[in-house]
Amino acid sequence: MTTTLPMRFPREGLPSRVRIHEVGPRDGLQNEKGQVPTDVKAEFIHRLAAAGLTTVEATSFVHPKWVPQLADAESLYPRLSDIEGVHLPVLVPNTRGLERAQALGATRIAIFASATETFAQRNLNRSVAESMAMFEPVVAAAKEAGSHVRGYLSMCFGDPWEGAVPVPQVVAACRRLLAMGCDELSLGDTIGVATAGHVQELLAALNEAGVPTPALGVHFHDTYGQALANTLAALQHGVTTVDASAGGLGGCPFAKSATGNLATEDLVWMLQGLGIDTGVDLDALVATSAWMAGELGRPSPSRTVIALSHKES
Repeated sequence: MTTTLPMRFPREGLPSRVRIHEVGPRDGLQNEKGQVPTDVKAEFIHRLAAAGLTTVEATSFVHPKWVPQLADAESLYPRLSDIEGVHLPVLVPNTRGLERAQALGATRIAIFASATETFAQRNLNRSVAESMAMFEPVVAAAKEAGSHVRGYLSMCFGDPWEGAVPVPQVVAACRRLLAMGCDELSLGDTIGVATAGHVQELLAALNEAGVPTPALGVHFHDTYGQALANTLAALQHGVTTVDASAGGLGGCPFAKSATGNLATEDLVWMLQGLGIDTGVDLDALVATSAWMAGELGRPSPSRTVIALSHKES
């Protein structure tokens, strides 16, 4: 398949390269109603790596009771051992999850915190303070083992139960995660309500509080069609790590108003037009997401996948 690539018009003040943190296999597939076969997941991850993505979040070592779609973590992760030169982080909820991941050789770990009390209770069955205390020994043990630790922070812009989330509240949670040893943070717009100005306001407040931009990534959902605009606002601030999900898969099983993630193909199309390097082969990525959509039995919501697939047909 040969795509029509966008014309490139680099803009001053934007990064020359962006690292895409691909979350489709974990954040995307955890929201599926049914169980995706382990062989399909393994092939999905292999295809994403072959398309040039350098970070592909593979799975989650959460108890199967809470996320049954990812109950096959122990059988999936060893099937990825032949992938070279690609980071394969995994999500862990607690010390037991970390131990399970470490037993399989995982060296890049992610934890999942909340900026709001209601979501912390619904997602972790703990208050924000209690969940942070739970993560401290997890991060400490991971760092002692030489692992890289990513801290996800959900509900950074809005919460379906609490409404708008005050910027200082998010800043305080970010500082707590960095203080416990997280190497990077992912700012989650879990229900997709952020706007470009809000994004830049939060990033500026984080800098003022001593949180450096290189430690930050952004994770936008496209509920209101704002994910790409919000990403551009983050790039203008200097952010160089952007989360995205191949084919626009995903949402959040604990927040029903959370619709799909920013589609990786849509992100790559925009970045290519801006002359920003990602190392991703868009042809291969579109083919991968079209294949995965077939496996799931429904069309991809990614505008770029739809446009390029129609062009090919």
